[in-house]
Amino acid sequence: MFNPRLQAEKLPLTRRTNLVTDSQPELEIEGSTYRTDPWTNVPQSILSLIPRRLHLQPSHPVSLTRELIESRFPSPTYIHHNDLSAVVTVAQNFDSLGFPADHPGRNRSDTYYINQDTVLRTHTSAHEADIFRQNASEGYTISADVYRRDAVDRSHYPVFHQMEGARMWDRGKVPGGDIAKAVRDDLARMPKHDLEVEDPNPTVDPERNPLQAKHHSLEEVEAVAAHLKRSLEGVVVELFSKAKQAAAAANGPDPSIQEEPLKVRWVEAYFPFTSPSWELEVFWQGDWLEILGCGVTKQDLYINADIPNHIGWAFGVGLERVAMLLFSIPDIRLFWSRDKRFLSQFTTVDNINRYKSFSKHPACYKDVAFWLRSSSSSAGGGLRSNAQDFHENDVMEIVRIIGGDLVEDVRLVDEFQHPVSGRKSLCYRINYRSLERTMTNEEANEMHESVRGELVKKLGVELR
Repeated sequence: MFNPRLQAEKLPLTRRTNLVTDSQPELEIEGSTYRTDPWTNVPQSILSLIPRRLHLQPSHPVSLTRELIESRFPSPTYIHHNDLSAVVTVAQNFDSLGFPADHPGRNRSDTYYINQDTVLRTHTSAHEADIFRQNASEGYTISADVYRRDAVDRSHYPVFHQMEGARMWDRGKVPGGDIAKAVRDDLARMPKHDLEVEDPNPTVDPERNPLQAKHHSLEEVEAVAAHLKRSLEGVVVELFSKAKQAAAAANGPDPSIQEEPLKVRWVEAYFPFTSPSWELEVFWQGDWLEILGCGVTKQDLYINADIPNHIGWAFGVGLERVAMLLFSIPDIRLFWSRDKRFLSQFTTVDNINRYKSFSKHPACYKDVAFWLRSSSSSAGGGLRSNAQDFHENDVMEIVRIIGGDLVEDVRLVDEFQHPVSGRKSLCYRINYRSLERTMTNEEANEMHESVRGELVKKLGVELR
């Protein structure tokens, strides 16, 4: 009978048995050594993914998506940063961007800590201040793997890839210090498109989308916003023209896609690092889909990076989200597959193919129900001691560590509070399913028993 432990090297979507690393005095990550402490919560299974760098893997869907977007931001105006270290300081990841001390993103429930002062980056913006400070180009993109403790389902993974981009103008370098004219001149040189655009709102609104009036004039911001929107509309044309071609190649002319006009709309939004801000949505296969977020960069970021005379825009996009649309990939776990049946389907940016399923294997559902601790006694030795401290991401992390890519999703299916004792009970349903082979019930049972045991050991819960 197939033994997942013996076949781990051959099976890319496999079970992971490495649990927490905080019992080790040191961690070695890509040639550097880091001390551990009580903040350490990154499992070896996550550390093992750092060298993969899917955004740089030739012919990989994530890498091809990156290349397509980068093609709209040519050198020498833009420098592309693609190989920055995933290990950053807390100061880089949070402090440099103005995250308040009580921001939930700083919690161990959300972020992988190597130690109290060092994390695996949770966003590409961890490098933003350093690149602004270098001031080596008028624009840049950063593409990188980022790490977050999150839900387990077909669209979430603890490692994913982001791209952010920025364009800046220096008041001290543009003729006469006239930022608005300099931006408009750049805009006039940019390629035009015939995309249908809905943009019903004014550039700024004092309540919904405020001007940074202390630093920018309305004329400057309107020019920067127009440049930003034209730039990102060009990205949509590049990506979704390819997607239409791929759909036609896979299925023949599809009137629902081929005759559907490509159109976008700009929606007012809030982001902590830009103002005014927008989300860009694309009408695709009968529905509006959010693609990215963007806006006029907060001036404090430039001031803190010692380039206070700059003004510009920035955007951020999830590469997996776009790649799943572009290549019709239904499950985010597939991006991490080493199976040639998956990887061989993709070649170059000039030949975008829709994903063709090479297998469909049955699901294996298992439930786990437990009472949360009602006191903070030390019994159980868990990461969290009681119902108030419980965080669902801890459950997700335990399941991921044990089941790895053999778990498709984890859902809360029932919760109950005892009317007398006040104790709270939760029931989670775990779907064990491989993308590459049929799992046995024995395999699923073995993993599930390990999950149950770790929930007791790490969270101090009482199984029902």
